[in-house]
Amino acid sequence: MQTITETNAILEKTRELCQVILDQPEFQTIRQRISDFMSDDEAKSQYQFLSEQGEVLQLKQQQGLPLTNEEIAEFENRREAFLTNPIAKGFLDARQQMQQMQESVDQYVAKTFELGRLPAEDDFQSGSCGSGCGCH
Repeated sequence: MQTITETNAILEKTRELCQVILDQPEFQTIRQRISDFMSDDEAKSQYQFLSEQGEVLQLKQQQGLPLTNEEIAEFENRREAFLTNPIAKGFLDARQQMQQMQESVDQYVAKTFELGRLPAEDDFQSGSCGSGCGCH
């Protein structure tokens, strides 16, 4: 019974954390930038082309096949056009900010499990992965 109660407490605190994240003004800005991008067919099309073409070019390189100057130039031109689109740029920035938020939360939770206590700022700047890891 105690495990169920502990699980419920963890779930409740997780939900509280999620609400705090949702309430942050920067999170609302991030969501708006993503929504703007999702409503822009041109930006989505540019992004899709770059993703697909990037994969094709990467696969060619992995197979040891040479990339032509035309392929590279087309990719770079389309990439530049995408990055000059303010909605596309906003989307990329928003995605990066969201990933940083997620990584921050993940790092705190992982460090808590690792240390068995609430981590302090120093715990993130020590450069080691913790006692007993063998790296120090």
